Amino acid sequence: MTGDLRAETITITGHGGDGVEAYLSQPLDEGRHGGVVVIHHMPGYDDGTKEITRNFAAHGYLAICPNLYSREASGSGPEDTAAAVRAAGGVPDERLLGDVDGAARFLKSLDRSNGKVSTIGYCSGGRQSFLSACSLKLDAAVDCYGAFVVSAPPKELAGLKAGPILPMAENLSCPLLGLFGSEDQHPSPEETAELEKVLARHGKTFEFHTYEGAGHAFFATDRPSYRVDAAREGWRRIWEFFGRYLSG
Repeated sequence: MTGDLRAETITITGHGGDGVEAYLSQPLDEGRHGGVVVIHHMPGYDDGTKEITRNFAAHGYLAICPNLYSREASGSGPEDTAAAVRAAGGVPDERLLGDVDGAARFLKSLDRSNGKVSTIGYCSGGRQSFLSACSLKLDAAVDCYGAFVVSAPPKELAGLKAGPILPMAENLSCPLLGLFGSEDQHPSPEETAELEKVLARHGKTFEFHTYEGAGHAFFATDRPSYRVDAAREGWRRIWEFFGRYLSG
C-alpha cells in the first residue's frame, strides 16, 4: 500500500516541557490511522531517517521522528551535532523517554489517530525503542538491531550513557518485534538469544528474526552494510506486525 502524503517540520513538547523539533509525515486520505514514533540512529536526525518516516506515511500510518539532538543543534549541520552528542555520551535515557512520550502523545492528539502508537528504532534507536516499550504505555514496538540492551558498551565506547537494560524486560508493555543480523556484534546473536530467553520467562509477546549474511545496519540503503534481501524481508515483517497491532 502506498499513497499521497504530507511531510513537514514541526515543534512538539518533549522532556521537561522543552520544545523539540520533529519531522511529521501523514497520509492524505480521510481514514483513521495508527501512529509510529521513529527513533533515529546515533548518526542523528538525517535524510535517511526522514525517508523512513515518509515511508510509514505512504503505507498508511501517522509517523513522527523527534530530533533527539534538538538541544545540541548549533546550526553546524546534523553530522557535527551528532558528533557532539556522541562525545557527551549520547542522549540520557530519562530525556529520551520524555521526548518519545511527547511524540506519542502528539500523534494520539491528531484528529485522524485511531489511538494506537508504536515505536521503531534502528541501532541506538533500537535500544531506545525497547527502553520506551518497557517504560511507557505503547501498543507495539520494533527493535532493529538495538545495541547494549543485554551487555554494556565495549571499552572503546565506555563513555556512552547506554548501560544494559535487560532487567527492564519484565516491564515490557506491548508486543515486540526484533530484527537482527547474524553477523552483528552489537547485539550479537548470543545477546539476542539471551533477551529472547528473558522475555519468554516473563511471558511477553514477542517475535525475533535473525538474518543470515547480515550485520549491523542492514536496513541502511546509503551504507555498505545494506543487505537487500534482509531489508526486504525485514520490511515485510514490519508491515505484518503493524497491521496486526496498529490497525482498527
